Amino acid sequence: MKNILVILVVLALGTGGWRLFRHESNLVPAIVTPQMDVHNEFSSDFSARLYRIVHRTIAADNSPRPKLIALTFDDGPYPIFTPLLLDELHKYGVPATFFLIGRDAEQWPEITQRIEADGNEIADHTYSHPNLDQESPAQVQDEVLRGRDVLWSIAHDPSVRFLMRPPHGRYTMTTLHTLQGIGYHVVLWTDDSGDWRTLTPQQIARDMIRHASAPDIVLLHSGKLATIEALPDVIERFRRAGYRFVTIGEMLRLTTPQVMNHPKRIAV
Repeated sequence: MKNILVILVVLALGTGGWRLFRHESNLVPAIVTPQMDVHNEFSSDFSARLYRIVHRTIAADNSPRPKLIALTFDDGPYPIFTPLLLDELHKYGVPATFFLIGRDAEQWPEITQRIEADGNEIADHTYSHPNLDQESPAQVQDEVLRGRDVLWSIAHDPSVRFLMRPPHGRYTMTTLHTLQGIGYHVVLWTDDSGDWRTLTPQQIARDMIRHASAPDIVLLHSGKLATIEALPDVIERFRRAGYRFVTIGEMLRLTTPQVMNHPKRIAV
């Protein structure tokens, strides 16, 4: 029955529908809200892919794509690289979202407080940085809530209570359901800078510019000197292309999760 339905829908949509159906099999979310039906939104099975084509993908393609970019920095804080990064962001007047590890924030509370004082956003990256796809629901909940409590005790950014990113971007459907159950938006990305590898500043900037989208959520890391050195070129190029730098919280206020999950590729 499912196969017959697939054929009927694809015939109705034409060759464009077939391309959409094939593309949907590789869909990776940029953000998962507590209210989302994660099966219909992100599962690769036939029924979910058809649901997206019929109910969302075509409409999303016609939605406006604001030129918003959120620089997001995972891990840390670190005693040398994070202050250098904060200096660079402050110099160019760029806010960012920092997904901090709870136990590292405990070790460096003054840097955590400076992140907030400089006008950046702090979000939850768990307490000890485990692979959440290998954790039980109880362990996932404990890691996130323990990270939240530590971050809230140091810097009172409300975002630690509703924004999180799984370490290494690893999750399962069960992980997502667990995080939704405790009220979290799961933030991933639309643009992986690749700075977790050993890259030069030029390579990092090139990859960010090559994969730019509108809106754009960029995965970066706090403990990389090359990332800091890449920022001036990146900031200049994106601003020249008409982008506005925002935090994840601001992006959620200025656009919708549906648009964030279906960004448009942009030449920068």
